[in-house]
Amino acid sequence: MNDPVALAAEAAGFLRSHFAVDHIDLALVLGSGWSSGADSLGEPLGDVELGDVPGFSKPVVSGHGGRLKLVRTATGKVAAVFTGRTHYYEGRGADAVVHGVRTAAAWGASTLVLTNGCGGLNPAWAPGTVVLIADHINLTGDTPLHGATFVDLTEAYSKRLREAARRVDPALPEGVYVQFRGPQYETPAEVRMAGILGGDLVGMSTTLETIAAREAGMEVLGLSLVTNAAAGLGGDTLDHTEVLQAGRDAGPRLASLLAGIAGEL
Repeated sequence: MNDPVALAAEAAGFLRSHFAVDHIDLALVLGSGWSSGADSLGEPLGDVELGDVPGFSKPVVSGHGGRLKLVRTATGKVAAVFTGRTHYYEGRGADAVVHGVRTAAAWGASTLVLTNGCGGLNPAWAPGTVVLIADHINLTGDTPLHGATFVDLTEAYSKRLREAARRVDPALPEGVYVQFRGPQYETPAEVRMAGILGGDLVGMSTTLETIAAREAGMEVLGLSLVTNAAAGLGGDTLDHTEVLQAGRDAGPRLASLLAGIAGEL
């Protein structure tokens, strides 16, 4: 991508024309395990293959959808729902990873909900637990920012939006999400390091998207689905099918939670 901002503007223009909708209010990115919630977010207004939108590629990860759905929430807001995302480990660079975020911002969205499936470091968080992201640690060694672009990340994840999520489910815990580059799962030693650094959750997405969203002035709500105990903590080997199964098992709750939160935003 030579000019990521121009490409996002082109994608937003394509979507405005495709849906005949000039402005959206919020966007949601549904990560591993979360796609079952897409149909519960509101009145369907249409959908499109992500691969048909300028700058996007079809998702390469099993269990990720490949469509952008437009819905009207119970409060009348228009939301773009991305049922797939580009991951950093695909090797296409940080701009490709955050293209969906920049496109949503160019289309007018002021609020972004990022979801993911992750490994949990807290033994009290069994598979199926949803955790609000309060902060993050970016271990990718990369950023979507270009040049001397100084973005304040003091409140990368909006306290106001976390409070809105707790109006739907007061029991939601919160923690610090640590993004590794992937695609290999973390070693037990890396998980211990993440914990020493202050992390509660480990995964391979979300932080770069959050940085780009904050650059664009968007408020961010992060939601992690604990799909397994992180390496070395659960005694089992890690497998992507386990991640997908945890999402299927938690599907009805995730759908209900997302619909409730969308109604609060």
